[in-house]
Amino acid sequence: MPNPPQNLTIATTGASGAIFLRQFLLAVERDERIETVNFIASDSALRVMAEELGLKGRSNLVGRILGSASRSSRKIQGYKIKEQSNADIGANVASGSYPADAMIVIPCSVGTLARIANGIASHLIERAADVALKEKRPLVLCVRETPLNKIHIRNMYRAADAGATIFPLIPAFYYGPASLDEMAREFAYRVLAHLGLPQPDAFRWKG
Repeated sequence: MPNPPQNLTIATTGASGAIFLRQFLLAVERDERIETVNFIASDSALRVMAEELGLKGRSNLVGRILGSASRSSRKIQGYKIKEQSNADIGANVASGSYPADAMIVIPCSVGTLARIANGIASHLIERAADVALKEKRPLVLCVRETPLNKIHIRNMYRAADAGATIFPLIPAFYYGPASLDEMAREFAYRVLAHLGLPQPDAFRWKG
């Protein structure tokens, strides 16, 4: 069985569901198997976070999403979760030579999905996704939209055909979540388990 990923690229875009991003980053921050995270937020994602989480601007964005500063990754270069500018097309994750193990876009807007599915990589998020596909690394797109039109469905097919996993942002209810945070946390755990990073306190159906 392959080793669990240690270096993740996490991106967030302008689709509703910032609470899922928050819980995903919290889980990633707690998981000691993960050493490095490159985090990219689009300008549209900032608008969503302002509306849904009450966060405005980029200053100490990761710390404000988590509710505290990101813990050190025990590496000299700094924090475990490092924010990258979506405008920086020359950032580390833009190159296939950079050893990213997997990429997750959560939430993934259908606009971002369209650009990834059709190879339009004018910003870092799409370029990093393009790199994941060309290097045959896991790429998970947590698409958030409803209803879906034929363009959305075709683009999901194109992205999946190129190697991405379409992981729609649809929470589960069969375990009786007591809060929105719990619901979002379990969804984050499902995504991490899909990547080979099962979480010890995740709900498991026993039949």
